[in-house]
Amino acid sequence: MNKLFSFGFWNTIARIILRNRLFIILAVVAMTIFLAMQWKNMRFTHTEANLLPDHHPVNLEYNKFVDKFGEEGNLIVIATNDTSVFTPEKFNAWNALAEKIGAYDEVSYTISVGNLKELKKFENPKRFELIPLADSIKTNTLAGVKQYEDKLFNKLPFYEGLVYSKHTNTIQTAVYLKKEIVNSKERKIFVMDVLQPILDDFKTQQNLEIHVSGMPYIRTLNAQNIIDEIQWFVGGALLVTSLIFFFFFRSVRATLISMLTVIIGVMWSFGVLGLLNYEITVLTAIIPPLIIVIGIPNCIFLINKYQQEIKIHGNKAKSLQRVIAKVGNATLMTNVTTASGFATFIITESTLLKEFGIVASINIIAIFILSLLIIPIAYSYLPKPKEKHLKHLGKTWLEGFVNWIERTVKNRRITIYVCAVIALIVSMIGIYTIRVSGSLLEDMPKQAAFFKDIEFFEEEFNGIMPLEILIDTQRDKGVLKLSTLKRMQDLEELIIDVPELSKPISILNLVKYSKQAYYNGNPDYYQLPTSQERNFIFPYLKGLAGNNTNEALNSFVDSTGRYARMTILMKDIGTDEMERIEANIWPKINKIFPEERYDISMTGKALVFQKGTNYLVKNLVLSLSLAILLIAIFMAWMFRSFKMIIISLIPNLLPLLITAGMMGFLGIPIKPSTILVFSIAFGISVDDTIHFLAKYRQELKARHWKIRQSVYPALRETTVSMFYTSIVLFFGFSVFMISSFGGTKALGGLVSATLLFAMLSNLLLLPSLLLSLERNIANKKTLKEPPLKIIDDESEEEIN
Repeated sequence: MNKLFSFGFWNTIARIILRNRLFIILAVVAMTIFLAMQWKNMRFTHTEANLLPDHHPVNLEYNKFVDKFGEEGNLIVIATNDTSVFTPEKFNAWNALAEKIGAYDEVSYTISVGNLKELKKFENPKRFELIPLADSIKTNTLAGVKQYEDKLFNKLPFYEGLVYSKHTNTIQTAVYLKKEIVNSKERKIFVMDVLQPILDDFKTQQNLEIHVSGMPYIRTLNAQNIIDEIQWFVGGALLVTSLIFFFFFRSVRATLISMLTVIIGVMWSFGVLGLLNYEITVLTAIIPPLIIVIGIPNCIFLINKYQQEIKIHGNKAKSLQRVIAKVGNATLMTNVTTASGFATFIITESTLLKEFGIVASINIIAIFILSLLIIPIAYSYLPKPKEKHLKHLGKTWLEGFVNWIERTVKNRRITIYVCAVIALIVSMIGIYTIRVSGSLLEDMPKQAAFFKDIEFFEEEFNGIMPLEILIDTQRDKGVLKLSTLKRMQDLEELIIDVPELSKPISILNLVKYSKQAYYNGNPDYYQLPTSQERNFIFPYLKGLAGNNTNEALNSFVDSTGRYARMTILMKDIGTDEMERIEANIWPKINKIFPEERYDISMTGKALVFQKGTNYLVKNLVLSLSLAILLIAIFMAWMFRSFKMIIISLIPNLLPLLITAGMMGFLGIPIKPSTILVFSIAFGISVDDTIHFLAKYRQELKARHWKIRQSVYPALRETTVSMFYTSIVLFFGFSVFMISSFGGTKALGGLVSATLLFAMLSNLLLLPSLLLSLERNIANKKTLKEPPLKIIDDESEEEIN
């Protein structure tokens, strides 16, 4: 392995690259065209992020529910609490709106105040019929509309929570999409191209304030925000990194070569997504800008080394060969370690994380290869850099920074250790305050109109996220037994007492309404029939099948009568709060429904997402541990010393602990978006360690394995490149802070801060540890090993 990646190996690679420039250029162009052709296969996800493996019990429970009742998140709600809606013109316009929306093929049915039906009792023969409420109350006069309003809010409790809320006399139209389009592109087309324009026209014409929500609507607008932000991230990352790059190098051609390299890398990243036929999700969407931010440091190290060589001896051919030969190994290792940090997600059983890990790791290696090929070849065709291009290497302020780092390491090591220990203690305090959040809504842009509507529905209807309870009576027709209905009523009362949950909707509502209808519509009788009343009332229920309103309620009992569902709307609560609620109500549920007679499960997209967050947290520990192990293996390969492994890991683990502490103090929760901070930051921050230790190892060999004489030269040579790359990475990841998504914004800020801490840790703490533990890490074997004479200028050729 040593010989494989030895200086001679990279010298050979350098000769191959520089002798086959035209062929390599054509190969890169061909690959870019091929991957660009794969863009047609790219598609954006139309479902929520499912972080759980397919065979996870929570997913199995959800799939069981979907098999019985279909996709549960198919409801869009349109509401208003404007009192002027109860005037003839606007009332009829509101009803016409529901009728217009319901006429589209994508809509299964709508329930609105205009098409409500009242359950009426008839005696000959004995039956209940659903009679349109509008047939008995004319709404073309103000008196008629007010009579309709009074009956709705005071005499039809069946529709409370479904079409009205008594909080502020809010009414809503429930639009049920066809279940087969809920997770498809057709849903997006309907919401964006049909529903939105209709609602915008209605608001303009009627001058009514309306609120729109529901999971299909939220998912569509949120997905559109992700699509819109990708271009901003890519453009912002390119702009920021190019400006900083130019500020450091003061060279237009160096900047353009670097930008060309990362732009090709971005094109490849989109192509890989298309080639693998992966969907663009909230995670894979950050890969293209990530490639820009990770690719620029490669360019910095290669160009900076080239210019250093030119400044030393002025030979372009010799400089280009030395760039590849001297920096190639360290750059390969840094990119491999970064890719390894992402590749650890591949071992998880979550499809979402696995796809992210595969695409990210492939493209990180790809951007390394592109950098190693394009930069030397591009410079081989360009004239030698002029003196003005090399001025940045001797900047006074930069030299002052390098001197300060060296003086601090030499004279203030105790201060460095004290600061590190204080930072560690404070961070541990902050870590204990971190919370875990599995909310579907928390990351959504708070200033967006649809998020303000979410808050409206939480206030009026106790939420918009469906939570489903599936009741298996373990026998056909078991749902309609009075004993089961009574248990469902006990469960309903239990849920009503939980302020974060809405009143359930279930078959129970229809049974209660049947008793009210039996007693001639008296709302005081909206309750479960007694066993004696059941015998009189249930015969009247025959003949209701096939009714449009009843279609909504038929979906709450399966065809065999064995399974029933209770649909609850949930507020935007985090994982901790939901776990508290579950821990509180599950013992009571098991008491209401004995486990030997009933099988009860709780499911729904929101709950699956929350459970997925917990799964993700557990996998974070696993993937981060694996990443640390991989880095340790790299260090063991470089130094053959366990002590050196520990010394190299400390400066990289400390920034992660500081970041975790910051999350605790700033109230940033662990969630699917922010959980990537640790893997990204660790994979990138260890790059500085490798660059420093690779140079330190070269100095050790050249200086007879004398640590003190090797640390300072290594520190001086690597500080500039480490400073450049850290600043570029800092501002590059800061681009994510322009996001309207809270999690993406936190990801950008936290990674930026972590990388700054990592730079200081690697520049101050790492060399201090090497110097303080000099005697412990310099074993007799390495001290006796003869110095390696580095010959790196043989076989150099002039390049035309």
